[in-house]
Amino acid sequence: MEMIREYADWFYLIGAVLFILTLRGLSGPKTAIAGNRYGMIAMAIAVVTTFFVAENPVVWMIIGAMVLGAIVGIARARTVPMTQMPETVALMHSLVGLAAVLIAVAAIIHNNKLIELGPDLLAANGVNFHEMSRIHLFELFVGCFVGAITFTASVFAYGKLAAKKWAKTISGVWVKPVQAIIFIAMLGFGVHFFLTGNMTSFWAMTGLALAFGWVWIAPVGGGDMPVVVSLLNSFSGWAAAGIGFTLENNMLIVAGSLVGSSGAILSYIMCKAMNRSIINVLFGGTMGGAAAPTAGAGEQVQRNHRSGSADDAGFLMSNADSVVIVPGYGMAQGRAQNAVKELANLLKEQGVTVRFAIHPVAGRMPGHMNVLLAEADVPYEDILEMDEINSDFPATDVVLVIGANDVVNPAAKDDPTSPIYGMPILEAHKARTIMVIKRSMATGYAGLDNDLFYNDKTMMIFGDAKKVVEDMTKAINGTGH
Repeated sequence: MEMIREYADWFYLIGAVLFILTLRGLSGPKTAIAGNRYGMIAMAIAVVTTFFVAENPVVWMIIGAMVLGAIVGIARARTVPMTQMPETVALMHSLVGLAAVLIAVAAIIHNNKLIELGPDLLAANGVNFHEMSRIHLFELFVGCFVGAITFTASVFAYGKLAAKKWAKTISGVWVKPVQAIIFIAMLGFGVHFFLTGNMTSFWAMTGLALAFGWVWIAPVGGGDMPVVVSLLNSFSGWAAAGIGFTLENNMLIVAGSLVGSSGAILSYIMCKAMNRSIINVLFGGTMGGAAAPTAGAGEQVQRNHRSGSADDAGFLMSNADSVVIVPGYGMAQGRAQNAVKELANLLKEQGVTVRFAIHPVAGRMPGHMNVLLAEADVPYEDILEMDEINSDFPATDVVLVIGANDVVNPAAKDDPTSPIYGMPILEAHKARTIMVIKRSMATGYAGLDNDLFYNDKTMMIFGDAKKVVEDMTKAINGTGH
């Protein structure tokens, strides 16, 4: 134990290096498993080291919290379906923010109790007490309000992704003024707390930060939620880093900074893929919304589309030279990734070149489709990003779109009035034949109709993604009905 205390900084340095290697490993599918292992080792080193260097730890509370957290985490990891992974990630971010707030509250209450005891009594008991410095108050100010915003914003993102009734999108001319008023008031109370250490200002700042997190994310449209999840990941890192300064824990500062900076970079990459700025996503209105026309509203019903069967699709793909599969949220919802892998393998056996095209914001969180395909053991070399595959679509015989909508919508290229105009898309409309698996002609998550579905080259195949893909496989095998 004494050795751990003596060499704590060295252990933290080792952990920091391992966290850096974690990020490096997670940058590619082939090294992701090793990256995860580095991260687990680094976290174990950080937790054990902190446990031994902490002053007068309440052991039973720490062990109890760790055991309870481990039980909940393991149970959730083993049972969560891939369709619920985005909201699970958002919920995890909320816990980081809540932890930051609780640590800040505990630090201030502890400091105030020491002040009440008085310096003479503390000195008599061997406690050397110094009032919080301005720097320390600033650290608490930043860590607490960032953590509070992260907490409520993440809870709302969870509710939105999980389609909870209480996570209602708000809109109207009043939204931005209310956001501005709450934000300015929050900063005002925070500055007053920083200058005076006044507890009333601290509680007011915390409450306003919690409210701001909610009204900040509530107006964001469904099409922008992948960026929100990524940004909240960044916020949770900065909250952790801020509290690391409060606790004077170098490991927490390093780990939080790594998470914060990587989340910010990922958010930038995703916004670039959508041809939008982060400010536009978070404060410039929504991408899509409830007011968008749907099949029930009449517009889509009046447009003609061509539908076909799984047998027709199987015949066309088995006679093609090249097939590109574009997975979307429909594949996740139908849990069809393993059926898709089986279909791809069967086509390859018949000499067809099969590849997968991934859009950066496909699904409900960053890398959603990559995770699904990796779960089904699809070879990494068959999975291509948007920039790698787009030039190949004109020479592709068949494109099979599985539950994707907004990321293949030609309106992004052709319609200057569309909310997604200018957003880079997978140019599936340039292929010789297009097949789309959907449950219905309903709009996607961004609430926009898709001209691709009415293209003369497009055949719509309606039904559950897994069942349709399995029927395609049977048709190619000659075992279908």
